[in-house]
Amino acid sequence: MQLIQARRATLALVGAACLLGTSAFAQNKPITIVVPYAPGGSADLVTRVVAQFAAPGIGSAVIVDNKTGGGGVVGWSAAARAAPDGNTLLTVELSYAIAAGLIPTLPFDPKKAFTQITTAVKVPHVLVVNPAVPAKTVQEFIALAKAQPGKLNYGSGGNGTNTHLAGELFKSTTGTDIVHVAYKGAGAVLTDLMGNQVQALITSVPTALPHIKSGKLKALMVTGAERNAMLPDVPSAKEAGIPKMDIDYWIGIGAPAGTPQPVIDKLNKEFSAALAQPDAKKKIAEMGLTVVANTPAQATQLVNSEIQRWSAVIKQAGIKAD
Repeated sequence: MQLIQARRATLALVGAACLLGTSAFAQNKPITIVVPYAPGGSADLVTRVVAQFAAPGIGSAVIVDNKTGGGGVVGWSAAARAAPDGNTLLTVELSYAIAAGLIPTLPFDPKKAFTQITTAVKVPHVLVVNPAVPAKTVQEFIALAKAQPGKLNYGSGGNGTNTHLAGELFKSTTGTDIVHVAYKGAGAVLTDLMGNQVQALITSVPTALPHIKSGKLKALMVTGAERNAMLPDVPSAKEAGIPKMDIDYWIGIGAPAGTPQPVIDKLNKEFSAALAQPDAKKKIAEMGLTVVANTPAQATQLVNSEIQRWSAVIKQAGIKAD
């Protein structure tokens, strides 16, 4: 019996070695990480930090390939069609989880198309209002909205975006009637928010931070279980009595489904080591983000739970893709 078990263990190790032998880092082939958005955004910048610091440990070049179009669909689809050998990866972030419930015609199954390698970084959102809004706290803002149903507006970066769904989650959680105004991008909504054409916005901390610091916007709540270091005086969602508003913008990396587990584990190890390097952590912190670098199982749990969560919000609010 011991001899049989030893042989099985040996065969398992040989099998794992063979699987690794087909991967890019065993053959010094370049690894490509598909980013489904244009250069310069958070997803792109974080991916480039990971690529830069992971390449030496992997032993091959790590290339960032921006495949834009369709709000992410072009890049997601290209990566889903790639061979499951570790040579082609995908930057996965919050918009992917939202799209799973928003776009029923995706040319792949968002719950099954990818194996998650790691969640690289995260950052909470923040509820900001125009300084003219007569509310100093979230509870005062809720009371104001309830006293004037349909009179206050909140902006978003577009229909079905994370800023839109965060606003709808706030409405359903607090029982308020606040009108959604969709813009084409964060820049446009920020301009009108500071001009008081709309009164509120829930967006990522780095997006709103400069305007909070300048006094052009007023922060009422950070959408996290704890306060954020960049806004230490702003209460968390838990403190504000709205624990369901615990929302993070997160960015991770996945691989096409069927990629061998030893390859996934090796990549996770190298990406985690890359994100642990002081210079990498410094670059991430300068973007206003926090390193996560969790396990494949934890990353998978996050993506699945986010798909479930935002699908429920989309269904309840009756949101349809443009």
